[in-house]
Amino acid sequence: MKVSREQMAENRKRILAEAARLFREKGFDGVSVAEVMKAAGLTHGGFYGHFASKDELIAQTVAQCLECSHEKPQALAALVADYLTPQHRDDAGAGCATAALAADVSRQSPDVRLAMADGLRAQLAQIEGPCADGQTGRRQAIGTWSAMVGALILARAVDDPALSDEILLETREWINDASSKV
Repeated sequence: MKVSREQMAENRKRILAEAARLFREKGFDGVSVAEVMKAAGLTHGGFYGHFASKDELIAQTVAQCLECSHEKPQALAALVADYLTPQHRDDAGAGCATAALAADVSRQSPDVRLAMADGLRAQLAQIEGPCADGQTGRRQAIGTWSAMVGALILARAVDDPALSDEILLETREWINDASSKV
């Protein structure tokens, strides 16, 4: 039975969505192609009609995750307030792909690392504001994004709920204090 182009596109979209969720929850090595396809409601054999390899799936998933993460520009205060929350910390499968996958990306193919770099550039551009000298805004964006991602990673890593909440709160406050001085 031949599948229409529309159905192929819908299937691919489902595969990428499930891969994104599973990769963020379990990491690249913790998820098999069969698991992704099952989650998407498709057969394992159908995978190769969409992707040449798991590496290609990973690269396209990272690119899509990071593209989606900066579709809705927000003011810095709103971005920080939305990002550094217990809800975001507790929902890795739907959360920030950078925080969930960056450490794993460093051990992936050049295509995956390129997708991460492109996504990072876009995320920094979203945070970067206009500045007189052109460097301060970039430095502020890099420092802010690094603090946000690092805080989320640390908040997820500790087994002490009070410390985890403190990491999120204090990083939010630190970023807000720093941005008010620029």
